[in-house]
Order: sequence, then C-alpha cells, then structure tokens
Amino acid sequence: MLHRNKKDQDMHLGKWNGLGGKVEKGETPESCAIREVREESGLIVNRPIFRGFITFPNFDGMNDWYVFVYRFDDFTGELTESSEGELEWISSNRMPELPLWEGDRIFMKWLDQDKIFSAIFNYEAGRLLDWRVTWY
Repeated sequence: MLHRNKKDQDMHLGKWNGLGGKVEKGETPESCAIREVREESGLIVNRPIFRGFITFPNFDGMNDWYVFVYRFDDFTGELTESSEGELEWISSNRMPELPLWEGDRIFMKWLDQDKIFSAIFNYEAGRLLDWRVTWY
C-alpha cells in the first residue's frame, strides 16, 4: 500500500491507496498496471490477475475515473522509495484502522474472489454516496 503523504496538492493526501495510475497512449490496462507498480514501488510484477472494473463518476469534480483492478501474486525485487508517499506491506487485518477512501474498504475485500466485478462508486465532495456491483 502507498501512504499518500508527500505531495501537498494530492487529492489523496493522507489516505492509503493501492498502486496505479493513468494508462498511457498505446498501453493496455495490464501493461499500465505492471509499469505503474514498477515505477511506484520498484517491484517487477508478473501475470496480472484481473479482478474488476470500477467507474467513479465525477470523482475529482471534473472527470469520470475508470479503474481496472488487478492483483499480483508473482513479483520480484524489493520496495524502493516512492515520490508519491511511503510504501508499506499492510496485512489485511490492519486495513480497517487505515485512512482509506470509503469505497476502497468495500472493493478491496473483493480481490480474493474467483469472480470478476464491475462496480460504480458515487462520491460527492469526498464522501461515498452509494455504490453497486455486478459479478461475472
């Protein structure tokens, strides 16, 4: 997990997030996930396990965010320092005590499922209004 605590203008400031970022031109969601994890953590990950897709309408007050969610069980390397925050391995039993986005508390429990999800999380002014999920 990444504790977003290094950039003053970060809308995630103070929160813990998984690693990720924007898909670059010509990139697949899988190759983006692999690249972002390498850039943010120094870890080289293999065989992305697709878990789901999340829509965050108007999340930043201007844009809809579309998130491809992956889990990686196969990786090499050691954590490096990140310019975006402090990296730390977090056990699942410690997650409830962390400052997370409200929706993250919901969907992170889905990462161990053997099904794929498609979800929508509606936020307003940083607060979760409602959500729904479809399983495949």
